Amino acid sequence: MRSSESWLALIAVSTVVAGCARSALDMAPDRPDQPWTPATTASGEIVAGEPAPEHVADRGYVLPSNPMLGKLPAPAAVSPGHTYSLVELIDIAQSSNPTTRIAWDEARNAALAAGIARSAFLPNLSASVVGGYETSHNGNSLSVVSANSNQTAKGTISSLSLEWLLFDFGERSAILETVKQGSVVANIAFTAAHQQVIYKVSLAFYANAAAQARVRTAAKALRNARDVEAAAEQRYSHGVGTVVEQAQARQATAQANLAQVQADGAAKDSYLSLLAAMGISPLAKIKVADISNRRLSTAMQEPIEDVVSEALARRPDTLAAYAVHEASLASLRAARAEFLPKLFLSATGSYTTGSFNVTGIPGVAPQAPTLNLSPHGLGATVLLGVTIPLYDGGTRDALYEQAQTNVDRSDAALKEVRDEAVQQVVAAANAAKTNLSAYDAAQALVSAAQTTFDAALQSYRHGVGSITDVTTAETQLLLAENAATDAYSNVLSAAATLALSAGALGAAPQWSS
Repeated sequence: MRSSESWLALIAVSTVVAGCARSALDMAPDRPDQPWTPATTASGEIVAGEPAPEHVADRGYVLPSNPMLGKLPAPAAVSPGHTYSLVELIDIAQSSNPTTRIAWDEARNAALAAGIARSAFLPNLSASVVGGYETSHNGNSLSVVSANSNQTAKGTISSLSLEWLLFDFGERSAILETVKQGSVVANIAFTAAHQQVIYKVSLAFYANAAAQARVRTAAKALRNARDVEAAAEQRYSHGVGTVVEQAQARQATAQANLAQVQADGAAKDSYLSLLAAMGISPLAKIKVADISNRRLSTAMQEPIEDVVSEALARRPDTLAAYAVHEASLASLRAARAEFLPKLFLSATGSYTTGSFNVTGIPGVAPQAPTLNLSPHGLGATVLLGVTIPLYDGGTRDALYEQAQTNVDRSDAALKEVRDEAVQQVVAAANAAKTNLSAYDAAQALVSAAQTTFDAALQSYRHGVGSITDVTTAETQLLLAENAATDAYSNVLSAAATLALSAGALGAAPQWSS
């Protein structure tokens, strides 16, 4: 009968527990086609784990507003009247861009992991103080005579335990080397993050400079179009020109005006891209230096073999791949040491009061159980031993095979990274040389197009040329100047790409003078 009651009680408790777990579905939306209306605090913050009260109005699929998140980001510490060079913009980005902060935190975590691994060489020392009460009831029955006895005990136990792994055939040293190489990888990633920030800011800076140059080119083209329109109006007023010429000139002016509006919009977009690359608020107002009048340097014309050799020796990805390979070798040594004996020292000192008769204290993670306690007053135990792994179902063999596989994989990955590095450097060097030649050709094209336009306009004013020749020359001049602007920006961007691919982008690239 009592057994049946116990089963019923167990079923009842299980049902209640299951019901409590299922009640958490109240936290989820009621239906797939109905909005979720969360409960909020007085300030608007969403309360986790609580459904919305019934009196809360349905907001549809618009979430409640949290004023804490609506605060605008702090503006960058910039001077409104100062004109910032690329070097200064990079300095701001390196302190403001969250990418560098994340990489720094990851490098610190990797260094702390090395400290944790180093602590494995030191002994573990723990102290425990426990108090308790125990009682027991003994009942004996013999024929018609029965005897019952109750025993109680209480007291405290204070203990100090030491555990020290003395020798393990280099396993801890190999593990320490593994995590130290991991710290090297994280530090390399920190440097690579800064190089990427420098690179992205440089590209955005050059793109913004090109966009600003296009604005100036569009303004010049608009002035040229108005000069052509004025010439057409003058010819028409003297009875020489035609209505068609006048209309074509006005059309060219309208097209030039549209081109300037579009150039202004593109310049604003490039400015926002520059702020985004820097990692600062898009609401910031920064005056950016003009680099349009600087001459390009030929410093990028180094022998390709020298550039490739330097790149392989200092690129972050090749250095990181090499560190990963070294870490895999250390992991292999640690896996090999798992097959060998370990020498350890264990010591326990204890003091017991009261009538306790306990020889061990249960452990509470991460502390192991404290054993070999003396039940009578003071006690001490010192043990020196050797543990030899005999059989573990093949776990160590599998871990050793994994370590060997990781060594082979890291070796192949290092070779792959080196091959890709060579390809990237050669491609970047070729692009830099091509863009430099394209810039020289574009400069010659601008000079020729300017001469053609000036001659066509003068001829048209003197009644020799046609409006078609002038507008065609005007269009070709605009295209040539934009091509030169893009070629100049492409040279600078290609030079920055070459420096990044060579692992030499440690500061703002200096490719102009």
